[in-house]
Amino acid sequence: MEIFVKIAQFVLSLSILVVCHEMGHFLFAKLFKTRVEKFYVFFNPWFSLFKWKHKETEYGIGWLPLGGYVKIAGMMDESMDTAQLQQPPQPWEFRSKPAWQRLLIMVGGVMVNVLVAFMIYVAILYTWGETYLPAKNVTHGVVCAPVFQRMGLQNGDRIVALDGREPERFSGIISDILLNNPRTMQVVRGGDSLTLRIPETLVGELLDMSSRSFKLEPLLEPRRPVEDGLRIAQFAEGSVAEKGGLLLTDRILMVNGQPFAYYDEFTELVEKSRDSWIQLTVLRGADTVSFGFMMDNTSKLGIYAQLPRTYELATRKFTLWEAIPAGVRLGCRQIASYVRQLKLLFSQGGTAVKSVGGFATIANVFPGMWNWMDFWSLTAMISIMLAVVNILPIPALDGGHVLFLLYEVVTRRKPGDKFMEYAQVAGMVFVFSLFILANVNDILKFIGL
Repeated sequence: MEIFVKIAQFVLSLSILVVCHEMGHFLFAKLFKTRVEKFYVFFNPWFSLFKWKHKETEYGIGWLPLGGYVKIAGMMDESMDTAQLQQPPQPWEFRSKPAWQRLLIMVGGVMVNVLVAFMIYVAILYTWGETYLPAKNVTHGVVCAPVFQRMGLQNGDRIVALDGREPERFSGIISDILLNNPRTMQVVRGGDSLTLRIPETLVGELLDMSSRSFKLEPLLEPRRPVEDGLRIAQFAEGSVAEKGGLLLTDRILMVNGQPFAYYDEFTELVEKSRDSWIQLTVLRGADTVSFGFMMDNTSKLGIYAQLPRTYELATRKFTLWEAIPAGVRLGCRQIASYVRQLKLLFSQGGTAVKSVGGFATIANVFPGMWNWMDFWSLTAMISIMLAVVNILPIPALDGGHVLFLLYEVVTRRKPGDKFMEYAQVAGMVFVFSLFILANVNDILKFIGL
């Protein structure tokens, strides 16, 4: 069921954004009295799922969910329809319009995507406000993956700065490392302040990890203290702990005679008992009782722990007039962040290419349970991704058309029709190659290669 919820959210989000993007082109074309022959959500090679015609425009829904398109009369586009270009230009055609009008028609989709993202962020801040975990509130330190342990970070360390800059949000530490390339990490261990060197290979290692699986163990998470024993919230199906005699009312005090103060210490003690005998000391009512049983090779007890919320979250509510500028600022930060992600893609070469994800990667970002705030947050993020990618100066994308139009504005000379045709073909080959690469990466992740 979870996978269907993810797919449904992704398809709905993509459909909304495709309609908005193509509507940007459509509205500017209509504004400048340019004929729009087709308006399609998703592509329709060979046949359409649904179509109808109103006045001069055919509207429809295609069967191939790779985006959408508007077919504007007199324009070289994805359809590669050159027959119209062999005829004399007509007043209602794209090619007959002044360069500044054609430029606005082409950037209309990107403009609407950015505007939609801003509007969504404003609505989110006004409706739900903003809640996050400040990095300074993680007073018990972090639990870190092996990739960070190899650079010297330890469970329980408090991360206080990166290159001397104090992180505001705990969730932003990883993205700061990836996008801003800090060289040092300042931590507090016990009562001592230490500076750890961040190796140049760390970003590549993180990208390589993301290219291997859809489900990654958390790289950095707040350390969770356990007070008065670990409480059991629920048993998993086939739980070895439940079969071994534990009850939901029990509180686990020790593993193999060793006490623990943090949840990560508990899981490490359990992990050491993989494929061997384990003894749990539990508090049952007022009595202390021990249970022993064999563990399987998964090293899982089959319990869901009931952990108290340890860290205080920061929450800010916004009035409508506060939400508008705050939402625009948030959108601008997301645009800058995505641009830096693209720079990272080029700077890391083959490692970054392997981490590029397709539809499955994007769909997997959506939660397995429907949550409107998460849905709209991710929709805004994808809208910005579409805007930034579409404005890249690559033929077949909006940015490619913009590049040629700017050339025309500067030189007062149009590129030749044959050149435009060849450029469009080259751009389409590049875009589809990237699309195939991204989705092949998804397949390799799925099968674990």
